[in-house]
Amino acid sequence: MSVSRRNFIKGVIAGGAVASSGAYLFRGNAPLFGQTSAPGSVERLITLRINGQARRVDVMKQETLAMTLRYKLGLTGTKLGCDRAECGACTVLVDDVPHYSCSVLTHTIRGRSVVTIEGLASPDGTLHPVQQAVVDEQGFQCAFCMPGFVMAAVGFFKTEPNPTREQLAHGISGNLCRCQDYDKILTSLMRGGEYLRNA
Repeated sequence: MSVSRRNFIKGVIAGGAVASSGAYLFRGNAPLFGQTSAPGSVERLITLRINGQARRVDVMKQETLAMTLRYKLGLTGTKLGCDRAECGACTVLVDDVPHYSCSVLTHTIRGRSVVTIEGLASPDGTLHPVQQAVVDEQGFQCAFCMPGFVMAAVGFFKTEPNPTREQLAHGISGNLCRCQDYDKILTSLMRGGEYLRNA
């Protein structure tokens, strides 16, 4: 049976996460239940609400949300571009507000709702109106930056459902396209807003 490179890497990551979690849970030097954390320490095994599901994950205290999403949870739609909050490729929605996930520590989003590009589509596979508009308009060239633009636009449309082209350009201005195809991107995202209003 052939195994794709992506599935092999996901398997390695999942195996490492399970082993790490197991070592954390079953270490012999402290009781598991009823114990409070030491002052200044950070709990590593936490539950996150990602795309409407509770996900239990072992997280280091310095770990960013982008790293957790991609390498612990396998949500590779969140892209790592600059890894310093400049390009917007890693944009996700946290409580319906766009955030650069490369600059958010995973521990800080416990109890909050996170939506990634994978969580926009309906359970039956129907694309979100903004995603569908991007397909219809062929709005991106290489599409590496596309998930970040889509998430930024979806968040912007929640606050301004009927923007002008200039308002939308300002609303998604924190996202950069390496191919510099901004005119087509804006056209596709404006169509996404139109689809949303007609949905």
